[in-house]
Amino acid sequence: MMNKYLLLIVFSIALLFSCKDRTTNKKEGLGIGDKPNILWIYLEDTAPLMGCYGNSVVATPHIDSLAMKGVLFTNVIMPAPVCSASRSSVITGMMSTTIGAHNHHSSRNAEGAIYLPGNIKTVPELFKEEGYFTFNNGKDDYNFMYDRRELYDQDYSYHPLYGKGGVRLLLADLPRKQPFFGQIQLYGGKEIFNSKFKNNVVHPVDRSRIELPPYLPNHPVILEEYANHLDAIQITDDKVGGIIKELKQNNLLNNTVVFFFSDHGMRLTRNKQFLYDGGLQVPLIIADFRKDHNIFIPGSVNTDLIAGLDLGTTALGLAGIPIPDYMEGKNFLDHTMAAREYVVSTRDRCDFTIDRIRSVRSKEYKYIRNFMTDRPYTQPTYMDYDGVPFVKVMKQLQAENKLNPVQDQFMLAERPSEELYDLKTDPFELNNLADNPKYLTVLENYRSVLQQWILDTDDQGQYGEPEAGLKFMLGIWGEACVNPEYDALRKKHPDLGGSLNYLKGESSILVDSTVVGIPVFDIDAGKVVYVPHDQAE
Repeated sequence: MMNKYLLLIVFSIALLFSCKDRTTNKKEGLGIGDKPNILWIYLEDTAPLMGCYGNSVVATPHIDSLAMKGVLFTNVIMPAPVCSASRSSVITGMMSTTIGAHNHHSSRNAEGAIYLPGNIKTVPELFKEEGYFTFNNGKDDYNFMYDRRELYDQDYSYHPLYGKGGVRLLLADLPRKQPFFGQIQLYGGKEIFNSKFKNNVVHPVDRSRIELPPYLPNHPVILEEYANHLDAIQITDDKVGGIIKELKQNNLLNNTVVFFFSDHGMRLTRNKQFLYDGGLQVPLIIADFRKDHNIFIPGSVNTDLIAGLDLGTTALGLAGIPIPDYMEGKNFLDHTMAAREYVVSTRDRCDFTIDRIRSVRSKEYKYIRNFMTDRPYTQPTYMDYDGVPFVKVMKQLQAENKLNPVQDQFMLAERPSEELYDLKTDPFELNNLADNPKYLTVLENYRSVLQQWILDTDDQGQYGEPEAGLKFMLGIWGEACVNPEYDALRKKHPDLGGSLNYLKGESSILVDSTVVGIPVFDIDAGKVVYVPHDQAE
């Protein structure tokens, strides 16, 4: 989550450059003319905690420079707080709940296959139809079945749990392949999983200068997790600088528009996999390096409410490609369209942990609907079985009554069905106003917005997951699958005992001598394979 105490610095930046809201130039014919190259620098698990977002603890000169060239967006909310559901939405321009791709790590075997309706094409497919060369250096992580060669013009590899991913394409090869729509995946917050992480941190952030959000206790393990995230951002900054340099060296930069963003927020209590801003709010910078078509006021700040769902549709708009009517995303650079009033986000099954949460966010309020109040926020997740230190510490401190009331509320055995937060007075979403009679009208309005959205989109999360998806999780995680939805399935398939040896404390295994991995059972192949930790959710 962006350090809310430093928001004033962000707005000071806006004033410094004398720019206003909706800060792009209102030129006619966006993207018309020579077809621009569009490059997404796509991060994982990364909060907006860079220097350009007001964080003085980190050193992010390359990302800050990108913001000075283009537009920095301060109110970007992703469709889901976990990789595959969010990425499935971005690449289709549709909510994953609309297309049935909302459960994390779906469609990872033939039995659980989910297919897009025949008329729906992904964003890269639409670019290809317009003569673009398309590539994605890194993972796709889409929760639907697809022929990757219809999306991307490059070789790829397949992983049984994390799906397909592009074999790295050299930027030096791109001058012959213009125009291009490309994605470069960076680990972002997942740099901490790299076995060489500490060696890659040239100048670790000063731990003594870090101010934790109030929902986190000032414990050494928690502080180190937070500091590691900032160090990961500094490593990411170096990589961003390298990408821009390589584009320039290959004479690509002067016809390229760069998007810099993350799939969701950082891995930390109340953040990843949850619908508070810590899990949903991400950085977004768009910089137009074209000499004759720059549509942005350099160094500007945009405070509009932006849905991550809109990234693909906005890229299409920049290229002058018509946006299909079935897409739910908007082109937020099209000033003939009003800015969003609300953004809906969703959380469903994450790995083996079954839940259903929905949120409606405006610039003023956040409404959260918890549909499964029979299970706590802190029901077992993959992080419990992976032995993530901050998870252990939070539960230990809660058991020892060492958390204050603010920190303890997320750790309680019960949770409310509804939550409502005034984001202007309570940016950390701590004071639930759902039972406050003064906010009854506000509550009813946001409740109505969500109910209407569920009806209008036919939210697939309301119907429960087909057996095949749960069977896949039970086959991998075994006894970790404690939700009641697994009970009947466990009786039906007593042979599915789980093959992911987190529970046995098995040591990590080196793959290709460099990547740390964990053993996973590939149901289709009928054998154990090894998953890199730096890909793990």
